[in-house]
Amino acid sequence: MKDAGLDGLESARLKLRRFTLDDEALLLRLNSDPAVMRYLGGPMTAEASRANLQGRILGYYEEHPGLGVWATCERASGRCIGFHLLNQVMGEDMIQVGYRLFEADWGKGYATEMTIALLRYGFSALDIPRLTANADLRNHDSQKVLLKSGLHRNGERVLNHPMYAAYGASGPVAHFERDAADWLAEFGEY
Repeated sequence: MKDAGLDGLESARLKLRRFTLDDEALLLRLNSDPAVMRYLGGPMTAEASRANLQGRILGYYEEHPGLGVWATCERASGRCIGFHLLNQVMGEDMIQVGYRLFEADWGKGYATEMTIALLRYGFSALDIPRLTANADLRNHDSQKVLLKSGLHRNGERVLNHPMYAAYGASGPVAHFERDAADWLAEFGEY
């Protein structure tokens, strides 16, 4: 099974790698930043960030081959700028694409660039027929990224899994999705 983190999925400027336990401090820095977490339920505690790393990230690699949350790194410097993900919406069968970047790396096109690479990977390498994404209704910048990445806004929805309440998703979120054939016709395969 292909794995974007093990295979080192690349875009023009970025490369994915799997997270390890050694990334705990890096993830805490990302997850505890008030600006980064503004639309994600607020800053995480060290305990919550550690639990997220061990469960939703590291444990997920083996439980769901090919899917995951991967560290997003600049190819030129190797510096981690945040993460991108391709995983199941908690409590559902839908596969979602997403990202979380350090504030210093906003506005550089990184989120869009790697989201496009992950959509192509999901559709072409993993043969996923439909991919989705969700964004806080107030987070207009993330919604623009998802639209530029070729996803289509499909109304609003409520994320029902209790874990999403911790991320501040107590009400509806903007929902995006796209079928593989339509997206690949517009953006092309590898």
